[in-house]
Amino acid sequence: MREKIKINLENPERLEALYRDNATHFKQAFNLLYPEISESATAQCWYARLNYEEKKISWGTNNDLVFVIISSLVAGLIAKTPDFLALNQDLFFQRNIGFIVFPLLSIYFAWKHKTSTGKIVIGAVLFLLSAIYVNALPEDNQSDTLILACIHLPLVLWATLGFTFIGNNLKSYRHRLDFLRYNGDLLVMTTLILISGALLVAVTFGLFQLIHLQIEKFYTEYVIVFGLAASPIFGTYLVQRNPELVDKVSPVIAKVFTPLVLITLIAYLIALVCSGKDPFNDRDFLMIFNFMLIGVMAIILFASTVTSKNGNGNIGILLLLLLSLVALIINAIALSAIMFRITEGGLTPNRLAVLGGNVLMLTNLAMVAYRLFRTMRKRDELDAIGNSIAYFLPIYAVWAHFMTFVVPVLYHFQ
Repeated sequence: MREKIKINLENPERLEALYRDNATHFKQAFNLLYPEISESATAQCWYARLNYEEKKISWGTNNDLVFVIISSLVAGLIAKTPDFLALNQDLFFQRNIGFIVFPLLSIYFAWKHKTSTGKIVIGAVLFLLSAIYVNALPEDNQSDTLILACIHLPLVLWATLGFTFIGNNLKSYRHRLDFLRYNGDLLVMTTLILISGALLVAVTFGLFQLIHLQIEKFYTEYVIVFGLAASPIFGTYLVQRNPELVDKVSPVIAKVFTPLVLITLIAYLIALVCSGKDPFNDRDFLMIFNFMLIGVMAIILFASTVTSKNGNGNIGILLLLLLSLVALIINAIALSAIMFRITEGGLTPNRLAVLGGNVLMLTNLAMVAYRLFRTMRKRDELDAIGNSIAYFLPIYAVWAHFMTFVVPVLYHFQ
């Protein structure tokens, strides 16, 4: 191997072939040979490549760790509020689950991104007013507007988090996409943390059962609750301090799941036609249809942001384009069904929510599909795909605010 490397030092294709044939043997032979060929620029590049050491996980400064620990404890205490104050747990979490994490994450990003004081005040006021408003809503479990407000409030809080994250660059598409990528990375990291936590819980329960100590009640009410509340905060800290942890994972997820979801959707549409199901008159079926559409939309947005950052070649863009077109068909069916139901029975709060959401997603999907098509034809840069998503983020935020704060008033909290 040493002689082959020496002979082909100025033949980059042959060197790469030797490396791929047996990477371990190539590295050992190259390092032994390097003192003889160290004057060569090619050898220097290969030496740096073969002996590059990955960065260790960065745990940040002591201040960072103190902030994460305190935030995690505060999040856990907020989650335990119903127990401390003898409140109805279902009612509390229905209205306040978003306040467990979003305000604390906003404080973190305001601190790390050095957000201006004015924007910090605006974010704090939005959180405070949202908390007062949602907890002042009438206690009526049959109220459609109450349920809709509680469903859309986390989106309002998420938008407020994005406002703080972007901070002084509200008009920057790049910063908006950074926020979306952060959400994708956080989802991956938090999932890994929760899986690890679930394994720890299972081992802990098993060990203590062996010595006949029942810790399930205490462990569930305190350790698990605090752990669940802290996981997004700790996940955020890890992905912000060590972006390389998930940089390679997200593109892999996008590449694997995009074709799988595409195949599943095509098979679903074929099965829908063959089964004779009627989304126009089946309310439950229409609801499931729309939840599925939201999931597909999330996958497209996630895969598109990854594509715009890393580039997946024409195959990746083509798959995304096909997925967008299939999603447009599903969206059109759902939109037709809700329009039919409105024509038959009037515009109820639930139908308004579904109609508005479908129109927004249809428009955004059409923009993404158009940009993907232009990128395929080499008329657009990859950044245009991401920009078409970033452009729409404030519109989603406005709609979430409308559904949370305006619709309940319009329908007299019915």
